[in-house]
Amino acid sequence: MLNKAIFDLKVSKFIREHQKKDLPTLILKGSPFKAISIQELAIQIKGLNVAEKKFPEFYQNPNILYPPKLNLEQTSSEITAKYKASLIKGNTGIDLTGGLGIDTYFISKNFQEFMYCEINTDLAEIAEHNFKALKADNISVNTGDGLIFLSKFKGGLDWIYADPARRDDRGGKVFKFEDCDPNIPQNLELLFNHTNTMMIKSSPILDISAGLSELKFVKEVHIVAVRNEVKELLWILEKDFEDTPEIKAINFEKDSVQKFSSESEPEHQIAELAEPETYLYEPNAAIMKSGLFDLLAVKTKTKKLHQHSHLYTSKALVGFPGRKFQIASIKEYKPSGLKKHFKSKKANITTRNFPESVEDIRKKFKIKDGGSDYIFFTSNMRDEKIVIYCKKV
Repeated sequence: MLNKAIFDLKVSKFIREHQKKDLPTLILKGSPFKAISIQELAIQIKGLNVAEKKFPEFYQNPNILYPPKLNLEQTSSEITAKYKASLIKGNTGIDLTGGLGIDTYFISKNFQEFMYCEINTDLAEIAEHNFKALKADNISVNTGDGLIFLSKFKGGLDWIYADPARRDDRGGKVFKFEDCDPNIPQNLELLFNHTNTMMIKSSPILDISAGLSELKFVKEVHIVAVRNEVKELLWILEKDFEDTPEIKAINFEKDSVQKFSSESEPEHQIAELAEPETYLYEPNAAIMKSGLFDLLAVKTKTKKLHQHSHLYTSKALVGFPGRKFQIASIKEYKPSGLKKHFKSKKANITTRNFPESVEDIRKKFKIKDGGSDYIFFTSNMRDEKIVIYCKKV
């Protein structure tokens, strides 16, 4: 059970003042509060440190409470929560699996009334406290199973959102929708009895084709990456939708957002192959997950080095959802000739469609990591192994 003493303002002040202190040393000193253990204080201090980067709006509010570390790890970041919120709006909506309430809070800003459900009593209590601290008065908190709540709910909803738990009874990770809790495919009829549109979040590891085979009426699949790491997949379902779903890839960089989608696909999506030209392009992680490799070449007017390399090239610099490089030189991959050239070399190495790993290449040629040089070990359109030296644009 949640210790209500944690709500005391003196406790909140202590947590803030000790956020940057050495936690093991602090734990050894023990708690200065009779009603609260040092372990409980440590959970809040750890949570505050996570929130500073992961959800800064919560961090800035001194009255926010945090759950244990595992719950924080499973929580959406503010940047991905805001992206979800940009996709849906209406009068009434529900989050069936609210957790800490990060997604609930940001999505609720686009609704007149929004309902939060969470089966974990402690998490629901923390979320309710936080919603009040954030003055999110349009959110109603319901402790218990979201599906049971929905089965008793009489009204209609503009949107349903769910982020099914991806751990089995033994604590192991699962990825298929049917193995998650709640089982969305099994309960689609119940869900569509209350709405025509829903958003489901899944693991970034889930294969898109596998997800499409499990779900019905998928209208859009959003691949969301932050700093070139895919964080989550979002599945937009619309009742009775039977057309081809649109795939959207988005990557949030520090000062920019890279977007690409299968919308308005050209009839011919076969990428043209070419030798490396002036510029080299590496797609971001969201594009790599999408599998839209030929379409990417067609839309960006670039050419691929090899059908399976997923590296692109052009004579003139173009806008591209990924990293851009100017090619300095190209060499054949002949280890005997390259060893001398790589002696005491420092560079960033990438392999694409190449038989050796980055680690093996570093050991073989004694190349140190880092610096401003970028070296790609890959294959050209004639299946020849080549080495491309670049500078980042």
